[in-house]
Amino acid sequence: MAGAPFSEKYWNSIETISAAEARAVQDERVREQIAHLAANSAFYREKFSQHHVDVTKVRTVEDLAGLPFTEKQELRDSLASFPPLGAHVAVDDSDIVQIQASSGTTGSPSYVGLTASDVVTWCELGARALYANGFRPGDRLLHAFGMSKGFVGGLPIVQILQYMGIVDIPIGAEAGAERLLRVQADQRPNALIGTPYFLTHLAEQAPKIVGRAARELGVRAISVGGEPGGGLPAVRENLETLWGATAREMLGGTDIACTYWGECEAGDGMHFLSPDLMVAELIDPETGEQVAPVEGAQGELVYTALRRQASPLLRFRTRDHVVVTGTDCSCGRTGYKVRCIGRTDDMLIVRGINVFPSAIKQLVLEMMPATTGEMRIQADFEGHSTQRPLPLVVEHASGLSQDQQQDLRAALEQRIRSALNVKTVVELVPDGTLKRPDHVKVALIERVLS
Repeated sequence: MAGAPFSEKYWNSIETISAAEARAVQDERVREQIAHLAANSAFYREKFSQHHVDVTKVRTVEDLAGLPFTEKQELRDSLASFPPLGAHVAVDDSDIVQIQASSGTTGSPSYVGLTASDVVTWCELGARALYANGFRPGDRLLHAFGMSKGFVGGLPIVQILQYMGIVDIPIGAEAGAERLLRVQADQRPNALIGTPYFLTHLAEQAPKIVGRAARELGVRAISVGGEPGGGLPAVRENLETLWGATAREMLGGTDIACTYWGECEAGDGMHFLSPDLMVAELIDPETGEQVAPVEGAQGELVYTALRRQASPLLRFRTRDHVVVTGTDCSCGRTGYKVRCIGRTDDMLIVRGINVFPSAIKQLVLEMMPATTGEMRIQADFEGHSTQRPLPLVVEHASGLSQDQQQDLRAALEQRIRSALNVKTVVELVPDGTLKRPDHVKVALIERVLS
């Protein structure tokens, strides 16, 4: 364990420092990280040469805006050409103590090397996020993220929890609902972590599997991540009602760390918590220009690692699309807050209108109990753009008459058209038709190319 948290409210005092203090720390560490890359990363030396970057002139956070982005495909190419960890690895093999794999949101997994120091950095980043979510030293936690395939929600979360002094019960989503719920009923851990839709599914299965409602099983605090949706009001309300617990979001990604954004008790967005360990930029995904993180602003998150040794990244484009929900907070944390609304590489363009699957999901959830909340977009087109109405499959609740189903179909199409300016063609299917979440993520888009 790292030691006692800084206070009852904050894991680390850095979470409350002023913008000026944060910038001074970042400026110093940007210089250190750039020097490390220039000295030790063949990938970045080549990148700096290609873009005519004089690293001695990169002195502040503001100077990052003049540097090239690092794209996911570049990392894949680097890994393929220079296995096992790519040309961007910046330490000797003998310094690597752990290798993590991404969950493979798009394409093949990425592999990330960690030194012993990097593992501590990941744990510190994660501790701040999970402490904000409501987890405390001495808690006992049921682990419902996937534990296999080197997934970042597996071992790294275990390490973070142990670092915090929390007892982890690492059952994993792969074990299935019955195993997880029986462990919950037997051990009664007071904390729970996993993806929002899988944890909802678990709660719905509790009466059948253990004979009791999930809210009777002793959970106090829930942390969700791994997919957009945990911050949707309908999803959160349902999750909290089912479990009788608080549900808060966190956000991260294997390429930089496990988790590093965390939502506090205010429940209106995830705080940026670690200016000493990373730089988070907001950019316009189309132009690449920086966007000021003011309330209501939207954009793609771009990260520069600080204090990283093995696989540090510079201006890495995450494709996570967020909206800024606030720049101050009643909790006292000074990092701005965001809600992830989708991925820019998952965004669809329907007759020129940008639409995120999570936005449609929210509208379907709002039609409960007439719907079950389950839906899939059946993309019958190549790429991300179509000129035709968007095909949508939605589960209806049991017991609806044909007339009620017809009314529901029309109401859904009208609601989506009104809210998102997108025309859909809704197909209703019975409760239980669509596959429920059983592991890491729920794919809201299904490709049905003929």
